[in-house]
Amino acid sequence: MSQFFQLLIYGIQIGAVYALVALGYTMVYGIVDLINFAHGDFLMLGAYTAFFTCLFMGNHFVLCLLMAMLVAGVIGVLTDRIAYKPMRSQPKLSALITALGVSTFIQNFCRALPFIGPIPKAFPTLIESKNITIGNVTVTTTQILLIVLAFALMLGLNFIVNKTKVGRGMRSVSMDRDASALMGININRTIAVTFFIGAALAGAGGVFYGIMYPSLEVSIGSFLGNKAFIAAVVGGIGSIKGAMWGGIMMGIIEVFATNINADLGFGVAYLVLILILLVKPAGLFGKLVTEKV
Repeated sequence: MSQFFQLLIYGIQIGAVYALVALGYTMVYGIVDLINFAHGDFLMLGAYTAFFTCLFMGNHFVLCLLMAMLVAGVIGVLTDRIAYKPMRSQPKLSALITALGVSTFIQNFCRALPFIGPIPKAFPTLIESKNITIGNVTVTTTQILLIVLAFALMLGLNFIVNKTKVGRGMRSVSMDRDASALMGININRTIAVTFFIGAALAGAGGVFYGIMYPSLEVSIGSFLGNKAFIAAVVGGIGSIKGAMWGGIMMGIIEVFATNINADLGFGVAYLVLILILLVKPAGLFGKLVTEKV
C-alpha cells in the first residue's frame, strides 16, 4: 500500500505538468480550431529561460518561474501573429502544416544557437528539498510545492475563464467568432490573450519538469508536448476541465505502468488514447458537435 501512495504522488506530480501543457492545446483549439503542435516547444523555451535566468540572476525560484512564463507567453503571442494569424482564413490543413513547421523551426533554431546547442544541460537546483516521511511514504517538500503551484495555476485559469471579462470574451469567441465581433469583442486581442496564457502555463510546466528531471535538451518540448496533446484529447479537446483531469490521469497511469515495465510506461499513453476514443470519441469531458455540410 505504501508503494501505491508513493507512485500516486509521482503520478500526480508529472500529471500536473501534462495538465499545464494540455490546457494550452485545448484553449487554442477552442478559440481558433487549431492544433498548435508547436505548443510543447513553449515548455522547452520556458525551461531554458529559467536556466539562463538562474545563470545570470541567481537561484531565485519565483523570479525564474515568472521569467519563464513571461518569455514563453510573449513568444506564444508572436508565434500567433507571425505564423498563425495569416492562416486563419485558409483551410485547416494549411494551419496544421504551419504548426508543424513552426515546431520544427523553433527546435532547430534553438539547436543552432551556440549558447543552447544540441548538448543537454543540467538544470539548476532552484529549491532546497527536504524529505517528509508519513508512515512508509516519503514525500519531498519540492513535490508538495510543485503540485500545489500547478493546481493553483490551473484554478487561476479556471477563475479567469469563468469569472472575468477576458474569460467571457474567450468563451464567446470559442462559441461564435463572427457574433462576438458584432458584439464588440476584439477577436485578435482575445486570441492573443489565449495564446499568452496557454504558452505561459507551458513555460511554468517547463520549470516544474526541469526541477523534477534536471536535464535540459531541445527535444523535451516535442516529447512532452505529444504526451500533453494525448492528455487533452483524452480529456476532451476544447474542454478546460478535460485537459486538467486528462493530464493528471495520464501522469498517474504512466507512472504505474512504468513501475511494471519501462516499455509499457512509454507506450501506455497511446493505448489509453485508443481505448478512451473507442468508448467516448469526444473524450471524457468533450461533447460531440454536429457539423452541417
